[in-house]
Amino acid sequence: MSTENRPAKDPDEGSAKPEEITSGTGLMQKTSIVGGMTLISRILGLVRDVVFARYFGARIVMDAFLVANRIPNMLRRFFAEGAFSAGFVPVMARYREKHDHEEAREFIDSVSGTFGAILFLVTLIGVIAAPLLVLLVAPGFVGDGGDLDLAALMLRFTFPYLLFVSLTAFAGGILNTYGRFGVPAFTPVILNVVLISAAIWLSPRLEQPIMALAYAVFIAGVCQLLFQLPFLAKIRALPRPRWNPRHEGVKRAFKLMVPAIFGSSAAQINVLLGGIIASMLPVGSISYLYFSDRLMEFPLGIFSIALGTVTLPYLSRLWAKGDKTSFSQTLDWSLRLALLIAVPAAIGLFVLAEALVTALFYGGLFDENAVRMTALALKAYAMGLVGFSFVKILAPAYFAREDTKTPVRIALGALLVNLILSVGLAWYLTMSKIAGPHAGLAAATSVAAILNAALLYRGLLRDQILLHSSGWPALMLRVALANGAMIAVLYQVYRPLEWWIEAGFTGRVVWLAVTIALAVGAYFIALMALGTRLSQFRLRAD
Repeated sequence: MSTENRPAKDPDEGSAKPEEITSGTGLMQKTSIVGGMTLISRILGLVRDVVFARYFGARIVMDAFLVANRIPNMLRRFFAEGAFSAGFVPVMARYREKHDHEEAREFIDSVSGTFGAILFLVTLIGVIAAPLLVLLVAPGFVGDGGDLDLAALMLRFTFPYLLFVSLTAFAGGILNTYGRFGVPAFTPVILNVVLISAAIWLSPRLEQPIMALAYAVFIAGVCQLLFQLPFLAKIRALPRPRWNPRHEGVKRAFKLMVPAIFGSSAAQINVLLGGIIASMLPVGSISYLYFSDRLMEFPLGIFSIALGTVTLPYLSRLWAKGDKTSFSQTLDWSLRLALLIAVPAAIGLFVLAEALVTALFYGGLFDENAVRMTALALKAYAMGLVGFSFVKILAPAYFAREDTKTPVRIALGALLVNLILSVGLAWYLTMSKIAGPHAGLAAATSVAAILNAALLYRGLLRDQILLHSSGWPALMLRVALANGAMIAVLYQVYRPLEWWIEAGFTGRVVWLAVTIALAVGAYFIALMALGTRLSQFRLRAD
């Protein structure tokens, strides 16, 4: 493998070459970097959602913005986070492993030009067809006093975000492959800062305040892309876009992307169908689902998504080198960490649902009914958090092996289950006049995530890609007992919803922090008392 054209390591940037991320320590360091950056982004994301709740509440205008923002974000997962990552990162890792830097640059140039041209065309069509798209994803908006028109107008500003954020994801994929995980992980912070600023500063100055958020999405997309370009230039990987669909690497990447698009589309069709059904439920249902989903995404993004982001290029390189033993060890290590974190996070979200929603969102236009409805959805989402987390870790094990067809088949099965349950639960809860039919949609999503994770896991075991290390039964018992201790503490210090509503903002936040600290402390103290040590979570490659 030629290395003479590769960029020299920058002494100021730490480990830049992927060859240096070859042990559990290195992988954990990178996961910590991504997790730390993601934590900053998620905290700002919570601040953003608090601002949204206070300034716009769970009202029809907020529902309209969420619909306008959902469409490009749904397509973003088609092109960027799902299919593109599955197709581009493994091929990019192969070029880094088996080709010189100039050949890798040629691949980057060809992908950027070809991929960028397709994205531009999709974006142009989306802007022109904005009213039709809103009609398709939110038919319940028809006849609601011009809200369809408002959502369509906002979509014309939010849809170009698809182009910018997909190119940002492309740049992030390059940086991740070169070992620069911090910059892509920090980039979402820009979106949150711009949205918060627009809601606080710009919205009061507009005749239609909610339009400030649509403008902000467009501006943030441009800023996120521009932010990453200097870092690409620093590693001599700044794309020089070139239309070249016949390039061998482009064809290979697109060959992997096509089935992954269907896999991603299955997940996003779940989102689409949920949104369609939610638009036909009482006003605010879309907002309740949004705010609860954001709380569920907080622990998911900090740990599971961060771990999946780091392990995909690492697993891709291991598979390209034929190191199946290290591949299995890394996957097993990731699952043990996920079990350790995701289970208590899910329990905490379920038990503290009302407290979290009240402490963060209650006030302004976000009233007590909005708190109750959002908490119902959060409890339903919490039941699927372990499934969501495992999918983020298990799916890269398929993508790294350039197997995108198997996750597609599994995702389609999960889609069918989600569709049946969503319609059935929403109908049953509505007909039974039980408060919160929207929570049925969240519950259906959780069940589908658990099924998805279980089938991915079974496939890896069946093909002997995943071979578990010893100690799993003992670990599961310790985690179960430690969670029992945490639950006991939670119910000792928990307060009813009425207390949280009546308490002032400072009192709510302080007592929530104390409650979480006591619960976390009880969990980890119990783990240590049961014999769990950090050394047990090191890769044997160390």
